[in-house]
Amino acid sequence: MSEETKNMLLLLSIPLSGGFVGWFTNWLALVMTFKPLEYWGVRPFGWQGIIPSKAGRMAEIAVDMITTKLLFINERFDQIDPKVVAKEMLPSLTELSRRLINEVMETQAPNIWKNTPDMIKTRIYQSVSEDLPAVVEQMLEDIKTNLPELLDVKKIAVRTLTRNKELLNKMFQKCGEKEFKFIEVSGLYFGFLLGLPQMVVSYFYNPWWFLPLFGLIVGYLTNDLALRLIFEPLYPKKILGLFTFQGLFIKRQNEVSEVYCKMVNNEILTTESMFEYVMRGPGSAKMAQLLETQVHQIIEKAIGNSKLMVETVVGKRLEAIKNIASYRIIQEMPISVRSIFDYTEKSLDLENELLRKMKALSPKEFEGFLRPVFQEDEMKLILIGAFLGLLAGFAQYYFLF
Repeated sequence: MSEETKNMLLLLSIPLSGGFVGWFTNWLALVMTFKPLEYWGVRPFGWQGIIPSKAGRMAEIAVDMITTKLLFINERFDQIDPKVVAKEMLPSLTELSRRLINEVMETQAPNIWKNTPDMIKTRIYQSVSEDLPAVVEQMLEDIKTNLPELLDVKKIAVRTLTRNKELLNKMFQKCGEKEFKFIEVSGLYFGFLLGLPQMVVSYFYNPWWFLPLFGLIVGYLTNDLALRLIFEPLYPKKILGLFTFQGLFIKRQNEVSEVYCKMVNNEILTTESMFEYVMRGPGSAKMAQLLETQVHQIIEKAIGNSKLMVETVVGKRLEAIKNIASYRIIQEMPISVRSIFDYTEKSLDLENELLRKMKALSPKEFEGFLRPVFQEDEMKLILIGAFLGLLAGFAQYYFLF
């Protein structure tokens, strides 16, 4: 092969290697956006994925739309019928109340309870059981009234995503799956196209620093162009009067909405996580107070006309009995409440409610869901691409020349 032919082949390979550089730098920049989940290396010489490294901030971005535009939790809880809840919980609460009555009385007044006729015990069980539906209904009304103190959906979502960085990554990866793929593949096309003028210039002028410089430019531009094309233009725009173009992510609003709302409903704002927050979160003291009030009332009602006699027999232990019963109810409630999860989920209907509202967002509002993730470190992502392009340019020069 002649020297001239060899040089020509080397020149022709520049657009191809430019395409590879564009693809590789974009691919690696995306990998570095999500991985590793935890810091790798010895600070400051190391790396953590851009999203995992700012898990708290990224989680807030991911759920901010829910709490500001899509979901008003008070309205959703109003869809829950207290009578249906009472009916669903009655079997488990009846069994629980019977067990706790025996447990408390056997520890606080063992002799009295042992000598209490079965007929009277049955009457007490029955009295409590009959009062349970009204108590449950009242409890649910109390929860609705005090919901702002008891439930904070944004805190639940942020806490879930911050603790589970893999889930946080998954949310953005699934919602922006096609956009991330576009960033990767577009690097190949843009790199190839940018390699064409590079090839022409190299024919006439090719110092050692030219390919590294062009690699830096390719790495920068391919990331920058890809990011712009994902979100711009917001509204459909005619290009040369021949075809219509719109930001790739904006164009997929309905598709992204379905993925996002399903994840929120199934993995983040689950019925279980919300009830867990009510029972054990910052508002748990308030919830315990509400439960205690209801338990004390049901005990008072069960004693009924025999209160004076009961107080004479058990003395000061009556208050202890009430307090212990309240404490045990609070302990057992997270288990008993599971019986209404299915009904509650259907009543809240979070997935469909979120989906309906998310699809109705304007393009500008919808852009605010994913764009801030890139904006948070957009320049860092672009500069990573540029730096990787620079390194690839040196490698390109080494292997070609």
